[in-house]
Amino acid sequence: MGGFIVAVDLGGTQIRTALCREDGTIIKRISDLTRAAEGLDAVLDRLIGSVYAVLPDRVEDVEAIGVAAPGPLDPRTGVVISAGNLPGWTNVPLKNILEREFGVPAYAGNDANVAALAEQRFGAGQGIHDLVYITVSTGIGGGIIVDDRMVLGSRGLAAEVGHQIVFPDGPRCTCGGKGCLEAISSGPAIAAYAVERINAGEPSVLTAMVDGDLNRITARLVNEAAQAGDALAQQAFHRAGFYLGLGIISLMHILNPAIFILGGSVALHSGNLLWEPMHKVIRERAMSPLYWEHTPIVPAALGDDVGLLGALALVLAERGTV
Repeated sequence: MGGFIVAVDLGGTQIRTALCREDGTIIKRISDLTRAAEGLDAVLDRLIGSVYAVLPDRVEDVEAIGVAAPGPLDPRTGVVISAGNLPGWTNVPLKNILEREFGVPAYAGNDANVAALAEQRFGAGQGIHDLVYITVSTGIGGGIIVDDRMVLGSRGLAAEVGHQIVFPDGPRCTCGGKGCLEAISSGPAIAAYAVERINAGEPSVLTAMVDGDLNRITARLVNEAAQAGDALAQQAFHRAGFYLGLGIISLMHILNPAIFILGGSVALHSGNLLWEPMHKVIRERAMSPLYWEHTPIVPAALGDDVGLLGALALVLAERGTV
């Protein structure tokens, strides 16, 4: 065996694929636009083509393929049950498709779940056996590690931390529910709140930043306005951080992990705008200081490679080498 593993990070915007060694070294990588609107078959063809593109000279040196994919996904069967940002991806047997094509074991896991594995093995959670990983970006996802194992649930659908209901009868979520953490603290939710307040008559430099076209307001622009001192933009992030803190408190009380790791563009680029109100509400409302005094909340360490390294870590976990 040559020790190579092919890792694929299948996203709604890009397909990232890499040839890796078990220690996390990336030998070769490529990235292609997903072009999800072209449908299931076209995206599958691009995914398979990307795997061929990174194969070593001796194909037999590849031991396995791992895929980090959007969910819901059944990690035991490798079937993508549905993927909101990939039209046509309903009950897709991704594991079987890859095994038939390449003749090696293949594994598929929810992208946020396997990101937790990646951070534990290669990133901010090294040496820690119990952790919670939360990504705050376009959506809010998560992964939970207990005793070095992913928490998957009876059907592999566990760890949807972004769909805790933290604000009953709150904003509508992309999942169809109301008041989910994702509907309040994700990037689009922060932008939507700013637009709502501007439409209600509150002043903000954001209006001038987008030349009056409020549809152009994004979390990145709200962040820029907040960093420049705009009160409405700062309130949008304060609100998001407050509810993110409430969600973390629930996870603290239920799981008592050793560490929380926060990833995603919103969490990593907003600084104290998000983190200060998050820490404040945790200190004020957790049942006891025992839950937070010795439980650090730290930034994720792996950046854009977290999906690739998550796919690699999934293979290692399935083979019992984590």
